[in-house]
Amino acid sequence: MEWLGLRFLIGHPEGGQLVLACSHDPGLVLVAYLVACIAGYATLSISDRLAYTQPQARRNWYWVGGMCLGGGIWAMHFIAMLAFQAPIAIRYDLPTTILSFLVVVLAALLAMRSLARYRLTAWQYLRTALYISLGIVLMHYLGMAAIRSSATLYYQPGLFALSIVIAFLTSLAALWLALLFRRRDSTLHQMLKVIASLVMGGAIVSMHFTGMWALDLVVPSGTPLSLQSAQNATQLGLSIAAIAFLSIGSGLGAAWADRKLQSKERDLQQVNRLLNELDQARAMLQQAAHYDPLTNLLNRRAFTEVFGEYLRSHEQRQQALAVMFLDIDHFKRVNDCLGHDAGDQLLREVAVRIRGTLRPQDVVARFGGDEFCILLSLNSGEEAHALAERIMQRLKEPIALGGRCMVMSTSIGISLSPHDGETCDELLKHADLALYQAKGSGRNAVHFFSQHLKHKVTLELQLEEELRQALLEDCGLLLHYQPILEQASGTMTKLEALVRWQHPRLGLLAPDRFLGIAEANGFIAELDAWVLRRACHDLALLGRHGFHGLRVAVNCSALDLNHDDLPEIVASALNGANIRPQCLELEVTENALMNNVNQALILLQCIRELGVSISIDDFGTGYSSLAYLKRLPLDTLKIDRSFMLDIPASSADREIVQAIIGMAHTLHLQVVAEGVETIEQLNFLRGLGCDFIQGYLLSKPLSLEQLGVFLGEHRSRSADALVCPL
Repeated sequence: MEWLGLRFLIGHPEGGQLVLACSHDPGLVLVAYLVACIAGYATLSISDRLAYTQPQARRNWYWVGGMCLGGGIWAMHFIAMLAFQAPIAIRYDLPTTILSFLVVVLAALLAMRSLARYRLTAWQYLRTALYISLGIVLMHYLGMAAIRSSATLYYQPGLFALSIVIAFLTSLAALWLALLFRRRDSTLHQMLKVIASLVMGGAIVSMHFTGMWALDLVVPSGTPLSLQSAQNATQLGLSIAAIAFLSIGSGLGAAWADRKLQSKERDLQQVNRLLNELDQARAMLQQAAHYDPLTNLLNRRAFTEVFGEYLRSHEQRQQALAVMFLDIDHFKRVNDCLGHDAGDQLLREVAVRIRGTLRPQDVVARFGGDEFCILLSLNSGEEAHALAERIMQRLKEPIALGGRCMVMSTSIGISLSPHDGETCDELLKHADLALYQAKGSGRNAVHFFSQHLKHKVTLELQLEEELRQALLEDCGLLLHYQPILEQASGTMTKLEALVRWQHPRLGLLAPDRFLGIAEANGFIAELDAWVLRRACHDLALLGRHGFHGLRVAVNCSALDLNHDDLPEIVASALNGANIRPQCLELEVTENALMNNVNQALILLQCIRELGVSISIDDFGTGYSSLAYLKRLPLDTLKIDRSFMLDIPASSADREIVQAIIGMAHTLHLQVVAEGVETIEQLNFLRGLGCDFIQGYLLSKPLSLEQLGVFLGEHRSRSADALVCPL
């Protein structure tokens, strides 16, 4: 087979002379190897740019990579051919040489196109390696066909086939290494890339010299043979190498510069991404810092900032401003009964309804819990009240919660600027006081701030502080005792302990002035415990003064019935005073029992087991229930004084008292009638068989010293003499 003057698979002709005195210049061979290595390194580097560069710049990298790889292989081939020394004159055909260059560049472009993919399948590997190897083989043998000399070129079939295999394996290895070392920027991987380039260069050179090994030069017999000078070949080879190094180096420099540029771009993009994330985080923090996450309304902090600006602008325009505090009535019941998720749903719905009721210029915020605050621009004071009424009506519309249809009410407190304050703190505080008044007056109401309310609240706050201090220091609190007469024996067998407060400025205060303050501020239990201890101590003191057989009745607040340790407190007071449990009686109001009758039943049963008597106070004023009276461990009923005021004139009161006494005796309970102030009332009660009487007819509440004198005088006279002569 003959192709472009090359003979494959054809034997040598007869009469021909085989040229054996051929050699290679080692220096140029080394230069050829270096060119091949640098071309391989350039291929590995530029492949990075192809896979990760922008699409618009990828085409330029195709050509740069193709020229570097193809030109490097072509330069390696002709430098190696210049290193070839034979005893005949050799020159090269220019068109065929250019054609070999174009063929290998085309093959390199195909390689670059495949390297543009991030990954290749096995078939793509094989197909691309086949294209490249064919291009290299064609380039090599076209370059050999460009030789013009007196010799004829023959190729040994085995070595010729081996050169083709080497070309294919070299191409496959180049592809694999190029993808293997892509985007590896560490020092170790750069070193491995250099090693891979050396391997690739050696493989490419191996293919060339395998092809040269397969070559036989045959000249006609008698052709004079003489070794040609290698000086010009060396200079030409070095020139080609210099040009190859320059072109490949330019490609490498461009790849390095592009990598640095892309690295900076990536860094810049990362910085921009971090800045964007920082802006988003700042926005989220701003949102979290100024908005309530549940309702998306302003929170207290943001509201305070807006309030200051609002107040200044209204002062400049001399326009009135209203601050409205809003609180959902009995919101805790929703959380307790339906759960906190339902409570959150309610708050979101309330926020939507409030926002829908307000005007665009109004500001609403959630302060926490179920408390909302609204800023209103006013042209007249009636606007605030009208808007508050609209909000209340809007919130009364049914709300579906947890499968139930709920109707909620709200309490609203309002303060007006500049009438009720000139600063944010004053207006907020005064609106809160007005809300407190609205809730205290039965809820579902609108209240405006007033100076009277401020004075009242200020006084209550001061009384709270002073009462806490008096309780802590055991100073100023004292007990008065009102005697209770047993009608059957005509003797004073009971005392009711009534707490008083000797205030340093206001004088002696009755319980109705400070017990509510103690209950509202959470220390009524401490006050009741103090009363219990002092009553037991005073009863023991009376016993040491000769007044034996007395029983003291102590009031127990409704809140005490929520404390599981009440029996322990009672036992501790008895043990501390060293008196018998039978000398103590606890008085519990009817309403306090009905609030939590099951827990009250357990606590009272435990106290009853100690030996302490239980009395139900103010009977008839609450939710009277015979079923509960039958279950509770009671000893005594106390008829409220309100039923005694119009006796004997009022027939209705007489019938009620008669029914209560009859019912109590049927249940084997003793009866105490409070508020007895006249002989007629006493005689009426005697006629009904009432067991005990208590009231101003006998005595007003007395201090411990006055009580001792009273009991001493009572001993010296009969019961009839005591009650008649006033």
